[in-house]
Amino acid sequence: MPKSKVRKKDVYTVPQDKRTPVKAEAVGLGPSHPVYVSVMLGIMLIGLLWLIVNYIAGDRIPLMQELGSWNFAIGFALMITGLLMTMRWR
Repeated sequence: MPKSKVRKKDVYTVPQDKRTPVKAEAVGLGPSHPVYVSVMLGIMLIGLLWLIVNYIAGDRIPLMQELGSWNFAIGFALMITGLLMTMRWR
């Protein structure tokens, strides 16, 4: 069987950028305020407690009886809001 020809490749050189890198100023990118963290955790816990109360005593609370299945939407919406707030937490 004939042997294949070996190709010689040039040594790879990293292309040099023609522009100089500029650092963007970080405006307002400091750590989050402690109240933000408290509100974030509070909203997640309120959503969790809403679902737990709905499962345990939802049939005895008039407001939760009126809401029916919307209790799940309220509880999960609160928890997701808290989760979305974690993306802005520094």
